[in-house]
Amino acid sequence: MPTLSVFLDVPLAQKLEGSLLKTYKQDDCPKKIFLAYRVCMTTEGQPWVSSVVPKIRLQISQDPSLNYEYMPMMGMKSFTEASLKLLFGKYNQVIVENRVGGVHTVGDNGAFQLGAQFLKIWRKDSRIVYIISSKKDGGQAKHGHPFPVIASPSASDPQTHSITCLPPFPLYQLKGGCVPTESHGLVFQDMGFTVCEYSLWDSKQLCMDPNVLLDVAEQAPHGCIFVIGNIGDCKLTQSQWARLIASMKSKQIFPFFDIPYQGLSTGNLEEDTGFLQYFVSQDFEFFCSQSLSKIFGIYDEGVGVLVVVALNNQLLLCVLSQLMNLTQALWLNPPTRGARIITSILCNPALQGEWKQSLKELVENIMLIKEKVKEKLRLLGTPGSWDHITDQNGPQSYLGLNSQKVEYLVKKKHIYIPKNGRINFTCINAWNIDYITQSINEAVLSPEGSE
Repeated sequence: MPTLSVFLDVPLAQKLEGSLLKTYKQDDCPKKIFLAYRVCMTTEGQPWVSSVVPKIRLQISQDPSLNYEYMPMMGMKSFTEASLKLLFGKYNQVIVENRVGGVHTVGDNGAFQLGAQFLKIWRKDSRIVYIISSKKDGGQAKHGHPFPVIASPSASDPQTHSITCLPPFPLYQLKGGCVPTESHGLVFQDMGFTVCEYSLWDSKQLCMDPNVLLDVAEQAPHGCIFVIGNIGDCKLTQSQWARLIASMKSKQIFPFFDIPYQGLSTGNLEEDTGFLQYFVSQDFEFFCSQSLSKIFGIYDEGVGVLVVVALNNQLLLCVLSQLMNLTQALWLNPPTRGARIITSILCNPALQGEWKQSLKELVENIMLIKEKVKEKLRLLGTPGSWDHITDQNGPQSYLGLNSQKVEYLVKKKHIYIPKNGRINFTCINAWNIDYITQSINEAVLSPEGSE
């Protein structure tokens, strides 16, 4: 009698990403270009690595004094302390008052995994998570009622997280089986939270719209959780900051910030995270996912910190103790190689200076690429204004093309771009910039690229 598999009823999972890259790799066209890599690329088309990292890797590999024993559950203390000083500044009030701490986490999503688990246990009334970022899933925004009416997960189907009425700005409606745009949205969804996603990017005005963040804060229910990314790109005025802070305070909204690449937006480490001071000065308690792999170029050594800011040291210690218990079920002891590399750099003034310079040069190159793309489109006479290219910060920015124009570039010109038109500008270099800009011009002018 044949043995029946216990996995017989397990279907293939819906693909989250990779289909665009797979299609690109299968394309035989010699001119094909991929503009959606997650990592920063060099002018030679290789993943960018800070110039100081290879030296530190070699030193670590040749250091006979290193102890390769398991790390404590909280991770490498020197790494966490150095990361917090990088995030807030050495003399920030939360560090001086000893009310900020962190847990050494694994990968880009480890901090969200740990933080969401904590919030699930200790903030049981907070079952709604609003994820607000610059990411926009091509063509799936919904519109409707001015306030979202949230339906609780179905008892018969615990994976059903439905939204019955939607606000009049971009929101991604997540139901059972639907996949959030942000990967950490999956983390919250899988833990039973109702997830609502909003994009700060206005595809009509081709800019970040701070009113999305302000409106969501004013209309969100009491005690919900805000996962906020790219808030610095919104360029809020003082009055807008005051309005946002007032709304979040009055509704006791818990902020969970996403800092995936400090320094890569503006080239200034302090400026990229300066917005945190607004929340610190107003005595907010919050979590922060601080990912450090991208800004050092050690993508395969995924490492980060779950940052905790509390009102005082006693509260902080209680939270950290509970987080330590949760790490036992998640990863127990974090890996150390990436943390050792980063700590070695941040704790040595000369090495830190060299790293900062390499990061600054990378950002300057991104800005230069964007300027060149804009200028070449202007010289080609491409219709429309392309100022939005240089107005955006960071390597990942929107071209401002609709889905038809993106499809034209993929199918006709073999230039692989996500449906939302958000590309990695470090993938553009001296060898492909002319072909890319000429193709964009052709897509804009072609009837096939029209709405």
